[in-house]
Amino acid sequence: MLEDDTGLVLGVSRSAGNRRWIWRDPRLAEADNRLALGMAQRAAIPELLARILTARGVTATEAASFLDPRLRDLMPDPSCLQDMDKAADRLAQAVRKHEHIGLFGDYDVDGACGTALICDTLRELGCTVSTHIPDRMTEGYGPNTPALKKLISEGATLLVCIDCGTAAIDILNGFHGQTDVIVLDHHKPDGSILPNGIVVNPNRLDCTSGLGAICATAVAFLTMVATIRLLRRDGWFTDGRVAPDLLKRLDLAALATICDVMPLTGLNRALVMQGLRVMARGERLGLATLSSVAGVKEEASAMACGFALGPRINAGGRIAKANLGLRLLLSEDVVEARALADELDNVNRQRQSVEAGILAQAMEQAEQQIEANHAVIFLHGETWHPGVVGIVAGRLKERFNRPALVGALADGIIKGSARSVPGLDIGAAIIAARQSGLLLTGGGHAMAAGFSLEAGNAATFHELLDNTLSEARALPVQDALRIDGLTTLRGASLEVAAQLARLAPFGPGNEEPVLAISNVRCVKTDRIGKDGNTLRVMFQGEDGGTRLKALVFRAGDKPFVPLLEDRTMPLLHLAGHLRVETWQERQNLTFFISDVSSA
Repeated sequence: MLEDDTGLVLGVSRSAGNRRWIWRDPRLAEADNRLALGMAQRAAIPELLARILTARGVTATEAASFLDPRLRDLMPDPSCLQDMDKAADRLAQAVRKHEHIGLFGDYDVDGACGTALICDTLRELGCTVSTHIPDRMTEGYGPNTPALKKLISEGATLLVCIDCGTAAIDILNGFHGQTDVIVLDHHKPDGSILPNGIVVNPNRLDCTSGLGAICATAVAFLTMVATIRLLRRDGWFTDGRVAPDLLKRLDLAALATICDVMPLTGLNRALVMQGLRVMARGERLGLATLSSVAGVKEEASAMACGFALGPRINAGGRIAKANLGLRLLLSEDVVEARALADELDNVNRQRQSVEAGILAQAMEQAEQQIEANHAVIFLHGETWHPGVVGIVAGRLKERFNRPALVGALADGIIKGSARSVPGLDIGAAIIAARQSGLLLTGGGHAMAAGFSLEAGNAATFHELLDNTLSEARALPVQDALRIDGLTTLRGASLEVAAQLARLAPFGPGNEEPVLAISNVRCVKTDRIGKDGNTLRVMFQGEDGGTRLKALVFRAGDKPFVPLLEDRTMPLLHLAGHLRVETWQERQNLTFFISDVSSA
């Protein structure tokens, strides 16, 4: 039983939704105070920060690097990636000969960002570049023969596939002898057989780089680093030639890393932190314009990328023109950029409407599957749009704490997306199903994957998933809320929020700290927003003086909201994120509520 002087007991108290509150890491409560104090003194950081870092396994010698990671310290030698030197050599050859290069990118944020990064760099190096982003509905995922032939007909003598291609063995092998092919990808291969050509993928079985957690745009960035290094070594940057500045393209690596849900540790953390600084300068016209259209008020942040920019760039590939996001990222015309940003914003609104309709049906069906003791949620619908099934799968995964697969049924074929929870590798499960002959296509990584199968095999596929991921049955319907620290209302201050913000960027592997605030009363509530689904709250401490503003998003889905709206004003414990918000050059303290428990 864990508690501190506030009297709040973790692991015993439960919220209105019967959700357990536990320490994220017991070391936070039980850590040797001398260890945390030693870190605080050595790294010149507040004790709160030192205790959280200690609980997350960061040592005193690593603290400064964690809080301010420098890319030059964490940057690997690109040559550590299998066949990277071959890829760099072929691209350098293309630069020297001013070849025409065809880029085929995936239709998501990672594919668009990686394609934009390579396109931008190669054009600056003097190459002619054509691009293609496939239409999700008519072309599907990955390289296809007509699109690659079109790139060749436009003059391409080298094809580069970004964020796809590892599994496209038959299609890419069909171009053997016609043109050279490079694949820059991060998806798990289906065994050891790879397409003919040069495949740079940290997750290929024979790659010992240890970089399996980076996204395809990061692979593309490292490829450009290796190519420019080779050109510089060979004396290419003479006679007035200037090497492209790759650091100014880190905004693309940051956006892709965040939106592809990569762990924000090590190299990824450095890429994102440096990339967000680049993004904050507003030099990429497309992103600056999209930020304005999306109403992003704060400086560039992981939250802005994940919840404002990424969904809009993705929207084109989901339900509209697949290349809208890429065109925006490459745009250098103010009028064009504004038109593209407006179009993506409108498409995103349409996507939200389509998603809401499917989600309502999916939630009801998912509840039935949980009651039927399925380990994995697997749903499909004939009227469901294939462009949003991945988002719906993610929402189901969050709601039920289970791996979730959602597909769209058309012409007897189910095509869909999967999302998983930590510790359960959905990509490996889907690849195994494909190898067994049950799926037509399938692949991905531990947390997300795609698949297609004949509708007649749906029940068998679901049974296979239930057996493969059977340990999911032991998971609670709602995962425990992991607490990083305890405080009182008086202790929740702008200074504390600013300290916590130093741990950003937040995401997988470096979650935003969750604070529990003890013994408060809700003295005022009101519904805000166009749909009234955001609850604004004012809390007051037991001293009767200290107050704190708080917000609850998607209030209609939260079982604890009645506690907040109870006019008897019961004593409560809160859990959530303490943040500093800037509005009209003024800093305000806001608590974003994750859960509430009766005191």
